Amino acid sequence: MRHCINCCIQLLPDGAHKHQVNCRGGPHHGHQACPTCKGENKILFRVDSKQMNLLAVLEVRTEGNENWGGFLRFKKGKRCSLVFGLIIMTLVMASYILSGAHQELLISSPFHYGGFPSNPSLMDSENPSDTKEHHHQSSVNNISYVKDYPSIKLIINSITARIEFTTRQLPDLEDLKKQELHMFSVIPNKFLPNSKSPCWYEEFSGRNTTDPYLTNSYVLYSKRFRSTFDALRKAFWGHLAHAHGKHFRLRCLPHFYIIGQPKCGTTDLYDRLRLHPEVKFSAIKEPHWWTRKRFGIVRLRDGLRDRYPVEDYLDLFDLAAHQIHQGLQASSAKEQSKMNTIIIGEASASTMWDNNAWTFFYDNSTDGEPPFLTQDFIHAFQPNAKLIVMLRDPVERLYSDYLYFASSNKSADDFHEKVTEALQLFENCMLDYSLRACVYNNTLNNAMPVRLQVGLYAVYLLDWLSVFDKQQFLILRLEDHASNVKYTMHKVFQFLNLGPLSEKQEALMTKSPASNARRPEDRNLGPMWPITQKILRDFYRPFNARLAQVLADEAFAWKTK
Repeated sequence: MRHCINCCIQLLPDGAHKHQVNCRGGPHHGHQACPTCKGENKILFRVDSKQMNLLAVLEVRTEGNENWGGFLRFKKGKRCSLVFGLIIMTLVMASYILSGAHQELLISSPFHYGGFPSNPSLMDSENPSDTKEHHHQSSVNNISYVKDYPSIKLIINSITARIEFTTRQLPDLEDLKKQELHMFSVIPNKFLPNSKSPCWYEEFSGRNTTDPYLTNSYVLYSKRFRSTFDALRKAFWGHLAHAHGKHFRLRCLPHFYIIGQPKCGTTDLYDRLRLHPEVKFSAIKEPHWWTRKRFGIVRLRDGLRDRYPVEDYLDLFDLAAHQIHQGLQASSAKEQSKMNTIIIGEASASTMWDNNAWTFFYDNSTDGEPPFLTQDFIHAFQPNAKLIVMLRDPVERLYSDYLYFASSNKSADDFHEKVTEALQLFENCMLDYSLRACVYNNTLNNAMPVRLQVGLYAVYLLDWLSVFDKQQFLILRLEDHASNVKYTMHKVFQFLNLGPLSEKQEALMTKSPASNARRPEDRNLGPMWPITQKILRDFYRPFNARLAQVLADEAFAWKTK
């Protein structure tokens, strides 16, 4: 039986000489309402709860002509009673808050007080704190979202029922050539045998006064790259080969690619790996050439620009090519051996998943699925390329992605609403198209308010495994990297056949702080709501299970205890 205590204390205006108090308690009924209060000018205390039998609601209403004169005219005993009651009420509220109970404490007033996480420091970022679970008090909105869970679960069940991992039809080499005639005319079929990276010499017809990077699109469309190309210009003329009265420059492609995924620790891996003396990356960390720039995409929402030719992409590896050229031209065998150990890397985190441009260029689609993917073209030139993938729990990845890219009004509430909308859009696509068609659907991907599709790792990896052998991949988890950086980096060294480091070099590489961790202002926003997390775990579960099956490693299922 519910117990309710209502205390109505009338604060009378100046000049009044009476007060009335009518308190009702317990399960009794039939008490008369306070005839003087009539719901106005009162202080109402109501204590109730479902679990603790305690819900505190404070409502204060006074009119402008009221002051503390009436209060001062109370008899001393009744003033003490009132003060004592207020103290008891304060203690009740304080004990409720400190007890850590998960019911709500509602303060009925013109202001709304939301819930706060009990431990906002437990955030997911690209560092060791990512592996910790989030525990916090529920809020009003979180409770309302829980009520919506059954309807959202129906959407997820609808999606899950339609998941089918089918084998894609691979394009012929001739079809690839027809799509990229210029690229195939620039990149040769064979590379220099004494270089670990795929390199070749190309005739340079410019004069000494010619700026070799004058028309490079990376310079034309981005001011922040200009200083990078100033350094390339200074080094260019001293690294040309000369034969038969002609000038030749060494061109190179990457030996390995860090292909994904965004917000999974790729920047941290890149920053550590580039400290190895045998590794040289592109002049720009993420060229995004294979997925975006070769189609003329800077920002897809801004439309298409002129396509970046493959020469602009190759320019980014000139500094590394200069060192490899120096080794190839060295007279001593020792110097040649030193320079020939250099390998080139590229770390665009979009390479694994972003094929949004295909609808603008490839017409012969089969049931909405792209006829060509990025890996088809990379494999055509580099069938022996090495590929590194860094993944993390897709639930945490999505929230980190949201906090990083959202520009305003970021909150757990906003994230929840965006997740719900994205799931509805994805289900609508799945009702009419295949899983692959929806994952690579440019219209859908642009419409979804959060990048839900980026966490569907199994879909992308299976498509990459259709053209590359499994042995050419190194698949890492951010959670493992965060807990043991040294072990992860040794796995990478072994995979790339890199030489050992000195103790000082290894300490510098492994003990430096994590790169691209969450910004302080985003960290202060707190974690996602538990119900949002549950929804996303339900959605990603079948995809994670398939990934774990492909990799024969249950750690990639990201099961929670």
